[in-house]
Amino acid sequence: MTEVVLLTAAHPLWQALIDYASHCPWRAGPYLAREMRAGSFTGFERVAALLAEGKIAGFCNFTAHDELPPEYGFTPFIGFVYVEPARRGHRYAGRMLDAMTRYAAQCGFKKIYLMSGERGLYEKYGFTPIGEYPTIYGTRDQLFEKPTDEGEKKDDSTF
Repeated sequence: MTEVVLLTAAHPLWQALIDYASHCPWRAGPYLAREMRAGSFTGFERVAALLAEGKIAGFCNFTAHDELPPEYGFTPFIGFVYVEPARRGHRYAGRMLDAMTRYAAQCGFKKIYLMSGERGLYEKYGFTPIGEYPTIYGTRDQLFEKPTDEGEKKDDSTF
């Protein structure tokens, strides 16, 4: 069984996800762990844990800003989408993206955004590329958007 759990710092899985991300082979994992430790996720922002058979198997986040410079005015973003290699190919990333899309709708957002250098991956999950933009790191990445089909506002932590 797999599930996606949306976390705040008060959630019992918060520290376990920090530990998992800290040891992630993808360089973004340790960065995410540092941001979680620093208390960088506030307000509507969340970090998602993908649980497979009760163990953390991936993560992503939902935040006001990502690698796109804020002057472009796009918000909110899904970022740090990671599924461990042994679990790939089962559309688990899509489950996390769907959970974050529903959560964004519950928060009242009409669209969500995602920055990535990947081509052909996020389109499978309903994201549309809208152009290449500079990043805060001095590189360029593609900006994707997806409508949320704004739904009822409620606070659900498991999707």
